[in-house]
This record gives sequence, C-alpha cells and structure tokens, in this order.
Amino acid sequence: MKTPYLEINLSKLHSNAKELISMFGAKGIQITAVTKSFLGEPQIANCFVSAGISSLGDSRIENIIRMKKAGVQAQFLLIRTPSASESRDVVTYADGSLNTELFVIEELSKSALEKDLVHDIILMVEMGDLREGILRQDLNKTIEEVRQMKGVRLIGLGTNMACLNGVKPTKTNMDHFSSLADTCEKKYGINFHIISGGNSANFDWMLQNDNTGRTNNVRLGESLLLGRESLSRKHIEGLHLDAISLVAEVIESKIKPSLPEGETGLDAFGNTPHVEDKGKILRTIVALGKQDVHVAGLIPLIDVDILGSSSDHVILDATRTPLQVGDHVRFSVNYTAFLSSMTSPFVGSVFT
Repeated sequence: MKTPYLEINLSKLHSNAKELISMFGAKGIQITAVTKSFLGEPQIANCFVSAGISSLGDSRIENIIRMKKAGVQAQFLLIRTPSASESRDVVTYADGSLNTELFVIEELSKSALEKDLVHDIILMVEMGDLREGILRQDLNKTIEEVRQMKGVRLIGLGTNMACLNGVKPTKTNMDHFSSLADTCEKKYGINFHIISGGNSANFDWMLQNDNTGRTNNVRLGESLLLGRESLSRKHIEGLHLDAISLVAEVIESKIKPSLPEGETGLDAFGNTPHVEDKGKILRTIVALGKQDVHVAGLIPLIDVDILGSSSDHVILDATRTPLQVGDHVRFSVNYTAFLSSMTSPFVGSVFT
C-alpha cells in the first residue's frame, strides 16, 4: 500500500457506535453521527448505520451527496447553516438542516416549493459558546416567521457547545435550553420532534445528570471515531482509542547533529525554532508533512520524538528506536489530525 495512509478499523468503529448508542439511549438520547471529518466516506457511514445509528449529519452538502449516491440508507442532516447559494442542493439531498438565518430559510422554502418538497428545519439557539445560533431574545420572532413559510417544516431546536470558546454543557445552561423548548412549544402549540443538545462535549453532562431534560439528540463525531469526549479528551470507558491510525514511510535516516549550523531566522512558516542540544542523534524523516496532516495532532506509537515538520517532512529523533529507510511508522491521531489527513489528497485509506 502506498504511504502515507490512514488505517481504519471498521469493527472497532462499529463497537464504539454500539456502546455510545447504549450509553446515550439509557437517557433517551439518540445519536446523529457526524460524517464531516471523513468526508462522508460510505464505508464508515455504513458502519455506523449498521450499528444502529439512523441519522447522519454533515456540514458539507457535497459529503451528503456522496453518501446518498453511494446508497447509504439514513436520514441526512446538514449541520452547518446552509449557504443561500446551495439551497437547491440542500433541499434535494438533505432531509433537514440546522439554521440560524431567516434569509437562508426563505431560500430553502423557495427551493423546496420549486421541487415540491418539504424540508425540515432545526433552529440553532445561542447558549453562550458564540459559534452559531439565534439570540434567545430573537427566537420567538424567528419561529413566528418560519411557521408562515411553505415548503419548510419546523421540527426542533438545537444548540452547540464547546466548539469555539470551550463553554461547557452544564446542568444550568442545558436546563435553560430545555426550558426554552418547553416555552416555545406552549406559546405556539407545537411539538418539537428533535431537541439537539450538542456534541461529543456533552458526554460528561449526560453521564452526571439523571435528568437530561428535553434533549433527545446529540451530534457525535470525535467520540465515535476516537473514543474520547471532547472537553478534556478523556478516554470514554468501553470505547476503542485505536480504531484509526496514520502510517508513514521512512525516506531518510542518518546520524546528524541535533543543533543547526549557521545563523537562524524564521522557518518556512514564520516561526522561530527552539532546538535542544542533545548531541548527535539519529534524525529520521518520514514522508509526511503539514500539507498532509496537522502534525501537532500526531502521537508516535513507537519510542521516537517528533522534532519538527515542514510542508512535506516530519523529522523524528529515532535514537532510542533506530529506523531504516523503507520502515513504516504508525501514529495515533487526534480529531484535528484525522480531519486534516482525511481531507488531504495525498493520504490514502485502508479499511480493516
């Protein structure tokens, strides 16, 4: 297999999905599996569907189109507020979408009417993290206007925590979110089918609270794929941490000084390198770089240190574990590293 490549263990992902379905299901919460980090790869999407997840969410309509054309059988949710310019594709390929802007919802309404479709709308509410959402004081006005539109159907409310500013889902803010849903339902005589309360950052909140209020849906990516909750990256007991790894090939391995020679300035990316003098070391290069992966999210699975990286090179101190040209080095990946490597056209995928 040509390197570099991601090695993806589908049976471990299937196991992670089953465990999380059981954990959240015990609190009456269903899972939407977030497919954006793996570009809607049908083999992974089908793995989650076969485990019992019936809802798949993606922030890119292109990934939803890919899954639908591959025959993945699920309900598809666009989890980033659509662009007005993509409204026709959104109503054609996605069953529903998360929304914050009336102008965009109007475009979805027009496109749905043109195609004789009804598109489901979940309104995202700002609860403090300040990524996206309707301000709470503007929610009633938004609901009133959406309910007047044809071609779209308001089915729920959603919120997002911890993605931008790290605001934790807590009993206080999540109870407030539930109260908002109750108030809106009573005021307008409607019944929300989906109250989507967050993402992998909601794991501790779910575990620590017997009463999780109105939340009946979460959108999970990192925990399904990497077995961690996303606030502190703690291992979720019972989940596999090693379902995904990245393999790169050694292209140079030589004994060299640890300190550079000559005057130094900024590196190729505008940083000032700080280098420790360790004497002569076995400096090993793998064919991988910033163009392929977020290098800071890599952890070698053998006893070597990452010294630095450029666009196309990751340099290791392999003194303790000597490596030769042609050897393969395996790394575990965090969510950012997985997303970036899956997106790179230079990184392949192997499914086991």
